[in-house]
Amino acid sequence: MNSAPATITVLLVDDHPVVRKGIGQLITQEPGFQVVGEAESAAQALEMIKGRKPDVVVLDLTLKGVSGLELIKEIRAANLPSHVLVVSMHDERVYAERCLRLGANGYVMKEEAAETIVAAIRKVMDGGTYLSERLMSATVNRLVGGKSDQVAGGRGAMVASLSDRELEVFQLIGRGQTTRFIAEQLGLSVKTVEAHKANIKTKLGLRSAPDLSRLAVTWMQSQGA
Repeated sequence: MNSAPATITVLLVDDHPVVRKGIGQLITQEPGFQVVGEAESAAQALEMIKGRKPDVVVLDLTLKGVSGLELIKEIRAANLPSHVLVVSMHDERVYAERCLRLGANGYVMKEEAAETIVAAIRKVMDGGTYLSERLMSATVNRLVGGKSDQVAGGRGAMVASLSDRELEVFQLIGRGQTTRFIAEQLGLSVKTVEAHKANIKTKLGLRSAPDLSRLAVTWMQSQGA
């Protein structure tokens, strides 16, 4: 007998009640989604996240009191397992990469939320990183052809230095796969995959898991994968 698919629980964090209501309606009209709470400040949100343990926290960067950027830091510092999806009016070209570095799993512009919010939530729930196609293309172009951080140049040589197994892990990370999925796919233990990821970060000069995820995604995009 097949069990019913698990409900994806979502906490909304935005200082505008009308915005929370609008995003909430977009989410709850999709089968299998449930909004388990709303918060207007970082302090309120952090308390709710600890108590209600939502699968995904959908938050704005502009909040009452502490900013959304600081809230992302607090969520990760507290080792809370919730995925974080930023939905903001702030220019993604300026803020998206910063949010990912702090530990967010995706970034959606509010003007595009109606068309993308559900897909974005599904993507981060699957262990992937969500960015708009526009930002992804711009990031790939910058990394491949830019002067400051060239995947095709310095980083490209670093990727080439990965072992066969490390490259397999790197490519699966770039496809948005979770550590557990990678372990099952490659017939490895989760601990071994984590060790490979640590080695990859060292070889590529990366400091955090979000940095690794971001580079892996852009690398796979640059390869047409």
